[in-house]
Amino acid sequence: MLNALAKEVHDLAVEKGWYHTDAGDRISRGLPEVICLMHSELSEALEEFRNRHAATEVYFREDGKPEGIPIEFADLIIRVLDTCAEENIDIDEAVRIKHEFNKTRSRRHGGKRA
Repeated sequence: MLNALAKEVHDLAVEKGWYHTDAGDRISRGLPEVICLMHSELSEALEEFRNRHAATEVYFREDGKPEGIPIEFADLIIRVLDTCAEENIDIDEAVRIKHEFNKTRSRRHGGKRA
């Protein structure tokens, strides 16, 4: 399910030129840069919160671009899925493995508050 969406997201990113120079040469940002871009989407979500937008609020700029915390989360997911497709990560399997492991953990494992 996620792998199929990752492929679709990645194919669009390639089509829109994010993986090629203007001359047509294949490029890659590299994993560290992409992880920083993922962080930036979360920072944008935090800014939406700091600007007093509700967690569920989606609003539109005059040019029609959607904004809000849900949109920034969507941007994060899109970046993650794009990266999974680019790096050949089986995200379906990774989520399944991690979810199954989480089932074995004790309640609030590690004694953390959040």
